[in-house]
Amino acid sequence: MIDKHRLRHYVRIMARPRNAGWRPLVLAALLILGFLSSGAWAGAVEAGNAGQEGETLEVKSLPVRGKTTLIDFYSPFCPPCVRLAPIMERLAARRSDLAIKKVNINRPGIQGIDWQSPLAKQYGIRQVPYFMIFSPRGKLVAKGGNAVQQVKRWLQEAELLKP
Repeated sequence: MIDKHRLRHYVRIMARPRNAGWRPLVLAALLILGFLSSGAWAGAVEAGNAGQEGETLEVKSLPVRGKTTLIDFYSPFCPPCVRLAPIMERLAARRSDLAIKKVNINRPGIQGIDWQSPLAKQYGIRQVPYFMIFSPRGKLVAKGGNAVQQVKRWLQEAELLKP
């Protein structure tokens, strides 16, 4: 048999407007906090020619719309490139407005820096690392020495390189 007192109490509780609006807010705040603390909001260094190392490449397909894009031409056999890689990772993590694409100039199986690769010949690359910088609209704004100077400024601003 149903207890009338419990039934009235249940109906009263169910009829009350629920003030549970704080639960979704707390959940949203926790998700946002977890997302921000993970660093997922920051930029990342991505391979620009994975699976096509050393082959010709249209770099105009690499810029990320809405972000300044740095194209980093490198060789795994270049000691300065190898030392620079973790620094570029940290720069990308600190600059959410910057996308970094690493482009390997070496063809698979070539030992040493592959100056004869189709990619190195296509862009006349005679030294690595070699940089190209594209604006958020995808326009080439600097390459070679000018791009190196800009990268140095970014590294100094991010306190990753001493002035």
